[in-house]
Amino acid sequence: MVMVVGSSVSSIKALWETRISKISREREEEQKRRAPKEKKRENSLGVGVWEDRALLSRLKQKLQTEDGRLVLRLEQEDWRSLPPCLLHFTQVQEWHMHRVGLQLLPSFIHSFQNLLVIDLSRNAVAHIPREIGQLSRLKELLLSYNRLSCVPEELGQCESLERLELAMNRDLSALPLQLKQLTRLQHLDLSMNDFCEFPECLLELPALEWLDLGGNRLQELPYDIYRMEKLHTLWLQRNELEKLPDNISLMASLDTLVLSSNKLRDIPPLMEDMSRLRFVNFRDNPLTLDVALPPPKPKQTKETDEEGEEGEEEEEEEEEDDREMFGKEFMQLYIHEARKRAYAALNVHCAFR
Repeated sequence: MVMVVGSSVSSIKALWETRISKISREREEEQKRRAPKEKKRENSLGVGVWEDRALLSRLKQKLQTEDGRLVLRLEQEDWRSLPPCLLHFTQVQEWHMHRVGLQLLPSFIHSFQNLLVIDLSRNAVAHIPREIGQLSRLKELLLSYNRLSCVPEELGQCESLERLELAMNRDLSALPLQLKQLTRLQHLDLSMNDFCEFPECLLELPALEWLDLGGNRLQELPYDIYRMEKLHTLWLQRNELEKLPDNISLMASLDTLVLSSNKLRDIPPLMEDMSRLRFVNFRDNPLTLDVALPPPKPKQTKETDEEGEEGEEEEEEEEEDDREMFGKEFMQLYIHEARKRAYAALNVHCAFR
């Protein structure tokens, strides 16, 4: 009986030792397999930390003080995205990053509450994060020559914004109505985009003074464009405008109006009464009437040598160009001629009654 029990104990002990040995070997093999991966991960973490430190050092070198403001200026480098280590510089007041290949604005942009100016012109930015609406102190946002196709409605929450430039974003064709909340916006550049309709929100901007919509595909202007009471400069060249609303004459502050290279057939007669209009350009429009300015009065000049005569000829040509580009004299002459022909046609009609 004792021998049987002793034999059983020995068997169990041998079996247990075998299992322990097997488990130990498996653990050692697993550790050997995992060791290279862990080493690689540790190396990767080490490289990541080193890269962050290198980027941080590189960004520090781009910081400078200009006119009392802390400015981050990057020019013609490779920054396709902005690294998280940029959060070490939330005190920066201006971003100027030109031709750096930037494709994306980070969502952590809301952390930069001191930003007054964001200038990211001539990059490849295709998206504006909604978080930009949290930048309540932002005064200038310059994103011309990028790849934007839309603007987030949250941009309307940037209550301090005074200057917005979105020129040459070829797929941009509309603006959210919420941008009417930008009550301090004075300067807006939407040129060389794909607008077919005049953005409705623009009529609601009480402080807007300067607007460029040239190089789009606008076919008409809103009849109530006169609501833009403070607008003094309006660029509409290279569109598809076929007529102007009569109410454009009620734009009391307008002094510069560029309408070259459109499809205009006539000039509203009431524009003759726009006393503040200083510069207007109707060049390259298929106007119905063929009207030409009279030649300038010749100036009395003394005899000069050949070189002097050539100089005077060039000066006269420049003066003629200035008259044509200025356009107000041409506009008034056109309206006068149109009115005269209308009266003549009316008289003929009455004579045959």
